[in-house]
Formats: sequence, structure tokens, C-alpha cells
Amino acid sequence: MKKVKASVMNAIHDLPLLVARDEGFFRDQGLDVEIVKTPGSGQRDSDHQALRANVFDRTMEALYDQGACDQFRMCEWGVMKRAVESNVAAGHRPAKIVALGSAMSSFAIVAAPKSRIYEPEQLKDRPIAVSPFNGSHFTTLKLLEGFLQREQIKTTFAGTMKERLEAVAKGEVAAASLMEPWISIAEKRGLRVLIESHSTRSEAAGDELDGPTLAKMFRAEAAAADAIQKNPERYARYLIDEAGGLLEVKDLKLERILNAPPEPYTRERFDRTYQWTLGWGLVPPGATYENTVDNRAWQ
Repeated sequence: MKKVKASVMNAIHDLPLLVARDEGFFRDQGLDVEIVKTPGSGQRDSDHQALRANVFDRTMEALYDQGACDQFRMCEWGVMKRAVESNVAAGHRPAKIVALGSAMSSFAIVAAPKSRIYEPEQLKDRPIAVSPFNGSHFTTLKLLEGFLQREQIKTTFAGTMKERLEAVAKGEVAAASLMEPWISIAEKRGLRVLIESHSTRSEAAGDELDGPTLAKMFRAEAAAADAIQKNPERYARYLIDEAGGLLEVKDLKLERILNAPPEPYTRERFDRTYQWTLGWGLVPPGATYENTVDNRAWQ
């Protein structure tokens, strides 16, 4: 059995990995995958380690830097930032984008019911709580630039998903960007969803993890994605556990759980995503498709 260490954070991002482990799909591919769990912003009892502005100070990235895990996934733009910065600057373990990932995580911008905010345009120049350089941050920019000028979009860092909900309720921020299960928690509490979208994960790995092994991992994740889509209620417990008693399965919108097989990360996708992150000043210049992407699982 080939041994691989893969890190996970929030369940909505990593559900295919967890299901592939627990249903034996990795084992069916001849893999012994160890899950290295790291804190994210979505666990009810999470700390702020995953919210460090320097991505290399966060638990997951630090563990990868130290060689404690072989492979990880985050939002597409977060993996882009991590891969670009590790490849254009010295001092960190390089990571390559090795796939467009299997989880399409739901994100939504929510406002308090008494806020008199009913549409995205009303967030002009008003603080929106996000996680720095995480999916909630990038997705908020993506969602709102269709409604506002870039300089009118004001994000602020207000802690974990739980803390962001509290900040909205107290009127400390106009709105907050949340992912599941926290969107469903917000709806249960009567908050208003202004806009939402799915956000695709990307997969990253170092050069040490060979193509055939990655291909086996992705086949297992594809089998898991198929199982989840056929019966999302069966796997909702992973998200419910993360909410720590704030949600029941009946409160969770199962249609927000969306997964698909991993696929190659194309040059067109790289060019569009890199130029977008570069345009926002979120990544340094100098990256290329050749030094950032490696689709070796399909070669």
C-alpha cells in the first residue's frame, strides 16, 4: 500500500477526501492515505491560526512546508497564491497546482434581517467580514465585482465563521461571507442571503508525489464525489459535526453539497485565474503556467 499524507481543513472543502478514506475508496486504489487534520475557519471551536495574513504561518501550509504532509487542497485562488508565492520566491517548499479539485464549496454573503440591506449594491463601501486570502475573501471579491466598482468593495477580517455571524448580529459589520454549514446556520437564525455561489477547490502537491499516485488519489476522490452526489444526506454528518451542535441535518440545504471528479488544470484556467488574482494585488508577478501547474496525474 502506497502511503500518502493529505491535509484537510473544513468539511465542505474536503468531503470527497474524508468519504474516500471512510468508504475505502483509497484502499481500493492501493493507497494508505493518512488524513492530517488542521484547523480552518469553519469549525465551531477553531482558533485564528488559519486566519493568519501570511499564508505560510497557517497550520496547514506550515505543516506542508515542514514536510509533514504531501498533498492539500484549498479554494482555487488560495492554491494559486500558495503555489505562485512558493515558486517565485525562495524560502518555502514549492507546491504545484495538480488538479482542479472535486469539491465545489458553497459561499454566501449574508446580512442581518434588520439591516435594511437587501441586495449586493447596498454593500457599497460597507465592511464585509471575510477570512484573509481564503475562499470567503476571494469569492466575495468575485461575487461583488459584478455589482460594484472594485474600490467600493470593502472587506474586513472578523475572525472565524462563528465570530463573523456574531459580528453581523451585533452590527459590527454590514455583512459576512460564509460557507456551509454556516450558511445554513445563518438562515436558521433568520439572516438574509444576498448572493451565493459555488467555489471550486484546487489540488496542490510537491514534486515528490508522483503522477500515478496522484491519479489513484483522484480516482478515489471521483468515486467519493459520485457517492456523495447520489446520497448527500448520508454524508451530511461531517458538516453537522463541524457546526458543533448548532445545526441538525434537517436544517442543512443538501443541494449546496456539490462535488465532481478532479480534472486537469488547463492553461486557459490558469491564465484567467492568475491574471485576476494579480489584478487585485493578491499574488506577485512572475508566475507562469509551466512553473505553477503540473497535470502529471493525467500524463
